[in-house]
Amino acid sequence: MLKINGLSKSFGNKKVLDHLDLEVGQGSIFGLVGVNGAGKSTLLRLVAGIYQADEGNVEFEGLDTYKYEKVREEIFFVNDDPYYPMAANIRSLKEFYASYYRFNEEAYYKTLKLFDLDENKPINSFSKGMKRQTLLLFALAIKPKLLLLDEAFDGLDPIVRYNLRKALYDFIQEGDASIIISSHNLKELEDICDSYGILDKGRIETYGDLLESKQNINKYQLAFKEAIDESFFEQFDVLHMNKEGSVYSLVIKGDKEKTIEKLSELHPLILDTLAVNFEELFIYEHEGGDR
Repeated sequence: MLKINGLSKSFGNKKVLDHLDLEVGQGSIFGLVGVNGAGKSTLLRLVAGIYQADEGNVEFEGLDTYKYEKVREEIFFVNDDPYYPMAANIRSLKEFYASYYRFNEEAYYKTLKLFDLDENKPINSFSKGMKRQTLLLFALAIKPKLLLLDEAFDGLDPIVRYNLRKALYDFIQEGDASIIISSHNLKELEDICDSYGILDKGRIETYGDLLESKQNINKYQLAFKEAIDESFFEQFDVLHMNKEGSVYSLVIKGDKEKTIEKLSELHPLILDTLAVNFEELFIYEHEGGDR
């Protein structure tokens, strides 16, 4: 299990993370979301033991990831902009990674074929997406216990994105590993993640099971024959409200059945309920936190 306790990090006068707490369970695929500049990449680098925290700590399987090299051997970080030596090709990198990590040859060749990469071609001639696939290739061959992916789907074409989702799902099913994925593409995260956290103002204020959270936030559309007292809505946890004429659109956090029961007391002409997707969940939770 990954445990983050009171984690703070600043760069100069800019505080990026502010006493952040988080737990990610074993066997979970965790989606880390937030606006640009929220600190997602910084958090992943702290988890990987690349950065030292100003305050707090990160523990994986009970060991501080910055202090202990032993635990860092169980973590693999795929950053947003991979760097490779000028003359490197996939074959030469295979020898490098195989000398430092447990290396699964079968997984390596399976993923190499899946991504359709040329072992002998210079990596510096690859596109950005192919460079990312190269690092993902080694991540899946090494089979770490904690895999950190920063903007994992950026620059990948639809077929490769599909193959990557399948490969990650197979990876998590094979053992007791955990994955943290940071991505702007919330649709991609929705398709693969079981849990999530929203990073905002240096902390993760909203996190939990993705399916349960989506079920706990719903959109309601109501139409009335006559004007109503809008103070009635104050009893709900309203994340968003819009009115056009006599039609109200509300996003309400809470038990769906109880909410419908209470809204029905207004005797609306129309009362429709719509589910939210992950992108809407992020937007409405973010709006709710800014109220």
